[in-house]
Amino acid sequence: MFDEFARTAASRAPLYARLSAGIAVDPSLAGLLLVAPTTQRQPVLLFACVHDLLLEDPSARLAGYYPNLTPAPDPEDPLPAFAAFCRERSDELNHLLSTRRTQTNEIGRCALLLPAFSVLAAEVGPLAHLDVGTSAGLNLLLDRFHYRYEPGGEVGPPSSVSVTCGVRGDGPTPATMPEVAVAVGIDPTPVDLQDATQARWLEACVWPDQTDRFDRLRAAIRLGREVGVDVRRGDAVADTATVVAQLASAAHPVVTNTWVLNYLTHEQRIDYVDALDEVGAGLDLSWVYAESPLLVGGIPTPSVPDRVERTVLTVVRWRGGKRTVDHLAECHPHGYWLHWW
Repeated sequence: MFDEFARTAASRAPLYARLSAGIAVDPSLAGLLLVAPTTQRQPVLLFACVHDLLLEDPSARLAGYYPNLTPAPDPEDPLPAFAAFCRERSDELNHLLSTRRTQTNEIGRCALLLPAFSVLAAEVGPLAHLDVGTSAGLNLLLDRFHYRYEPGGEVGPPSSVSVTCGVRGDGPTPATMPEVAVAVGIDPTPVDLQDATQARWLEACVWPDQTDRFDRLRAAIRLGREVGVDVRRGDAVADTATVVAQLASAAHPVVTNTWVLNYLTHEQRIDYVDALDEVGAGLDLSWVYAESPLLVGGIPTPSVPDRVERTVLTVVRWRGGKRTVDHLAECHPHGYWLHWW
């Protein structure tokens, strides 16, 4: 996994790619992940846990390699400093690895959801948004952000949070903001924006090379604290159908997932789709997801070349009890670009 991450992340996260290449040939470092729960054994968890400790103590030598923590990052090999830091902070690191789960609340993904929301709103009117695996619930603020699609123009209210997304192909780039009547998020371990330690974990899950994401995340956290978000503790399989049924009394329910389902087991994903099928048999429902087909077997995904990681934007509809699937686009996992199919 570290070897693959080193290859796929090189252009987006050069620091993590360099570290990952070194960790891939060092069993003592790669093996640190073995204390994590099975479904959380991903390279990004190790990086997030180390990053969290650095955000708490940016005076550590390793912080000198992180672009978000120093104006002039050290260009030399960061692996020796990384390994030394892991040894020095082993007790704290093992605690984080065994208790934390990645909670990336990437605001840029709202630029992927918004076009799908616009299409659905044109079909059914006001929407009731349920974000499953919502983390801190920042994506519930989707209709409070400002968006720039290039090309495609701008949409959304004036906002402290601005998202830019490059577009290719002919697709339904939104011209107006769809009406979201109510927005609720569920997560097995929700993040409390009012808790500084929990909010720092959100920052820890952002890749250090992408300083623009830090600025945007901090602005979204301030906005979320100001206006409030409805985030509830809940399980994707056990609780989604119940919340959907509650929201259906307010408007057309739309369930969203963005890079969440890869953290479920294959069996859990099948159970999740079965739960959506069950509720969709009794009421009209839509499901919008941005996920990697390579990592989410068990859900309806398009065919992609074997071992090629990509993110796809898909809308699944239940109308009159019948399910249809519409694969809309390939997209950047953090929302930087959207290529319509």
